[in-house]
Amino acid sequence: VQLQASGGGFVQAGGSLRLSCAASGRTFSRNLMGWFRQAPGKEREFAAAINWSGGNTYYADSVKGRFTISRDNRKNTVDLQMNSLKPEDTAVYYCAARRAPYTSSSYSTGDYDYWGQGTLVTVSS
Repeated sequence: VQLQASGGGFVQAGGSLRLSCAASGRTFSRNLMGWFRQAPGKEREFAAAINWSGGNTYYADSVKGRFTISRDNRKNTVDLQMNSLKPEDTAVYYCAARRAPYTSSSYSTGDYDYWGQGTLVTVSS
């Protein structure tokens, strides 16, 4: 099972980026998926999550109103659209998935079973 994150890069403050996470090895169409981020010298933190159907989304207060998470179960992908980026959004972004099906959202890294390798987002001021 592999989660492959892509789409990171360098952007000026106020700009936008779209991250994508492609899953392979199994389907995650019944599983909660999320995005976490880890800034230099800090712990990994929750950014956003989406339930199995895409009908419920969850966001950290720091990204609410600026980031949008979405998924395509036919393609086995989950995306994170990031708008109005700020320098404090600079981090390595990781996609993650829970193994158990139909679970509610979780903000804890320990509740996610599968992790991608991360993609770096750098926002300049």
